[in-house]
Parts: sequence; structure tokens; C-alpha cells
Amino acid sequence: MQHRIKLRPDEVKDFVSAATKCNFDVDISYNSFIVDAKSIIGVLGLNFNQILTVSYHGYDAGFEKYLQKFSIAC
Repeated sequence: MQHRIKLRPDEVKDFVSAATKCNFDVDISYNSFIVDAKSIIGVLGLNFNQILTVSYHGYDAGFEKYLQKFSIAC
């Protein structure tokens, strides 16, 4: 699954916490820069002026609902 989101630096701690609760890998990327969404240091290194893509292979209803807060129209 993939979601395109917009994230602010002050939202990183909660985002990483939500991703960490998933029992599958979650990546976040823009262009060719990909980091582990469960790594607060990695996520803080992102350019928050960019639209970010969250990618994962699994399903967690709570994480899906959480991502809706940040989703952008495609």
C-alpha cells in the first residue's frame, strides 16, 4: 500500500510511534530518498516541504486511520 502525505516536523514523534506499532515494515520516501518510518532520526532527516510517500505491505486499521490525517489528494 502507498499513501501520499504531508508531514510537519512537530508531527514526527507521533508518526513514528504509530508506524512502530505496525508488525510490518513501513518506509517513507520522496524522490529516491527512502527511510525506515520507524526511525525518528531517519524521518527527521526528510524534507518536509516535499510530498512524502508512505509504503508498506501489511494492514493495520489504526495506522490506516492515523494516515488519513495527513493524506493529500492525488
